[in-house]
Amino acid sequence: MANSRFRAVEEAYAKTAVKARPPADSTSDYYGCNVFSRSNMRKYLSSDTRRKVYESIEQGVTLDRDTAEQVAAGMKRWAQDMGATHYTHWFQPLTGGTAEKHDSFAEPYGKGDSLEVFTGKILCQQESDASSFPNGGLRNTFEARGYTAWDPSSPAFVMGDRLCIPTVFVSYTKEALDYKTPLLKSEVAVSSAAEELLKYFGIEGDRVFSYLGWEQEYFLVDSSLYAQRPDLIMAERTLVGHNSARNQQLEDHYFGSIPSRVLEFMKDLEFECYKLGIPVKTRHNEVAPNQYEIAPVYEQANIAIDHNLLLMSVMRSVADRHGFKALLHEKPFAGVNGSGKHCNWSLGTESGISLLAPGKTDLENLRFLAFMANVLKAVYDNNALLKASIMTASNAHRLGANEAPPAIISSFLGTQVTEAFRELLNSMDMVKIKGKVGYSLGIPQVPELLIDNTDRNRTSPFAFTGNRFEFRAVGSSANCSSAVSVLNTITAYQLERFREAVDRRVASGIPVMKALLDETRDTFRSCEKVCFDGNGYSEEWKAEAARRGLDCETSAPLIYDSLLSERTTEVFGRTGVMSRTELRARAEIDWEIYSKKIEIEARVLADLTANHILPVATRYQSVLLDNVSKMKEIFEEDEYKKVASGEIDIIREIAARISEARSLVIRMEEAADRIIEIGSERERAVAFHDEIVPFLDEIRVHVDALEMIVDDQMWPLPKYRELLFVR
Repeated sequence: MANSRFRAVEEAYAKTAVKARPPADSTSDYYGCNVFSRSNMRKYLSSDTRRKVYESIEQGVTLDRDTAEQVAAGMKRWAQDMGATHYTHWFQPLTGGTAEKHDSFAEPYGKGDSLEVFTGKILCQQESDASSFPNGGLRNTFEARGYTAWDPSSPAFVMGDRLCIPTVFVSYTKEALDYKTPLLKSEVAVSSAAEELLKYFGIEGDRVFSYLGWEQEYFLVDSSLYAQRPDLIMAERTLVGHNSARNQQLEDHYFGSIPSRVLEFMKDLEFECYKLGIPVKTRHNEVAPNQYEIAPVYEQANIAIDHNLLLMSVMRSVADRHGFKALLHEKPFAGVNGSGKHCNWSLGTESGISLLAPGKTDLENLRFLAFMANVLKAVYDNNALLKASIMTASNAHRLGANEAPPAIISSFLGTQVTEAFRELLNSMDMVKIKGKVGYSLGIPQVPELLIDNTDRNRTSPFAFTGNRFEFRAVGSSANCSSAVSVLNTITAYQLERFREAVDRRVASGIPVMKALLDETRDTFRSCEKVCFDGNGYSEEWKAEAARRGLDCETSAPLIYDSLLSERTTEVFGRTGVMSRTELRARAEIDWEIYSKKIEIEARVLADLTANHILPVATRYQSVLLDNVSKMKEIFEEDEYKKVASGEIDIIREIAARISEARSLVIRMEEAADRIIEIGSERERAVAFHDEIVPFLDEIRVHVDALEMIVDDQMWPLPKYRELLFVR
């Protein structure tokens, strides 16, 4: 069966493999051609209309209806010139993906005629059924009305035959039903708070944004093998599968030569991304076999997140063209690295000032330390909330395993920044921060190396990397909005508290610079416990983190409790990002989705075990029994006992494994049937975590043991050595 599977792979690839579409002379010839960008606006909009659109994007000015009509007319002409026949509001419901409903430009007119219509009203607002998306009780089935509203700051684009318009999604009663709405509100909050504080540093009228550079990790498997794994299809991860003898232990895949077939996929993916204006920059092999990474340059967070969601969609379709399936689950394979989406988050001004980078003057360095201290304070005070923003049923498998950061949120600063804060705590004067230093390797032809102000720590979930924080705990399938919205919100809240404290000091007669210096010192001192530069994988750190008061909870359903804390309500309420009602809805949705994912995994594993694995194991057991029986006919009793004892032991082990696996499956299904009747979303999720997840692990032990016993030709599923090493 193994050989036939490989033949199927080769045949499928021969039929489906395609070459990357030939690029033009340079990327700039087609970059953003499928986006209603400023260059395309110049061709389809008047100068006055463009000016108003730019004001809306850059200054947050609301477009009037007349301008919207002009934009809609130009956008329609452009989309039709690009071959679009339909339009859709493209939004981000709380499912974690994106959603769209296609409407044709064509509209009946007169007797048997048709006009192509796209108005300013259609551009700005549409209605969607809000009851059929996750809403956490915000909407009843009989209260279905919800609205999508255009977000001008994220450009429209053409995908296939449709014009896609990025929008927010809200309920009839104004509550957010999506990820984008809180993100945009958090942008307003952090921008306002940072701009107010910057006035103390002599900077006014320079808008502040949060910036994001994501790193998307993913696995590729052959489509034909994927089709033979019901667990990958239904649960998006392998629920059974013994480790391959060789996996990542040689560390030879990381940054290694990219296989030619994969490289053709990557070229095609980059080509499609560039047409959509996604500024992908980096591609490379990741640590685990058949694991890869793609990453762009930095953008404003809102646009970066839209681009990441687009990339995930494009990646799947391009992978299909090349005979692959792209796996974005955080832990599709046990025993090797999972996939993350490292979110490199920072704050900066429109003019290009990075607020999380050391400067050259005392004032610039004080500004850097002030913003750094406030971010660290926000992370310390909202430790559990930040973890809730990235915790899912799938990410729970990844955190703390195989080079993933632990489920404890701490921050790595590096030697130089740590020394700067130590100097701040022990001195009353301005702090000097060392710039980059160089050293020679002693090889004449190799140039001097410039050393950054911090090393990297792969075990830290929130590591400072020189001019930004790398939030490594975010999962590969996640919508980054969840994490970035929380980072923006808690930072905005803390910056406001910091500014108020500085104001009080100044009001008492303390000079501004001293007030800033003293408040920065006190702020860092109050959150110093969140800083940890050591090995986040060690058991000692888990104990130390608990002593420091950091949140060490690992149960996803219990982690979601932080969404309902009084502090969370205060932070989101004061910043205007989300109300108590919206936070309650988010928690209900998280519990509901967690339960459904674990239930699906349980049902799939039960089916796999009962209908695929155990019948094959029983059949192989029968083969052995027949062989043992025939051996008895030709061997004398003493010799028979000697030569048959090994097979008899195997038969007994198979029987024991089958019996135990079947018993566990029955008990798991009975427990699942009981748990789904629990009325409380929280209690149901906790029960699935506490009762069903252990069953998944126990059943897997027996199935994986059977995989190592049963004849390879009989085993019904592609194995890890096939899934992870096919080229």
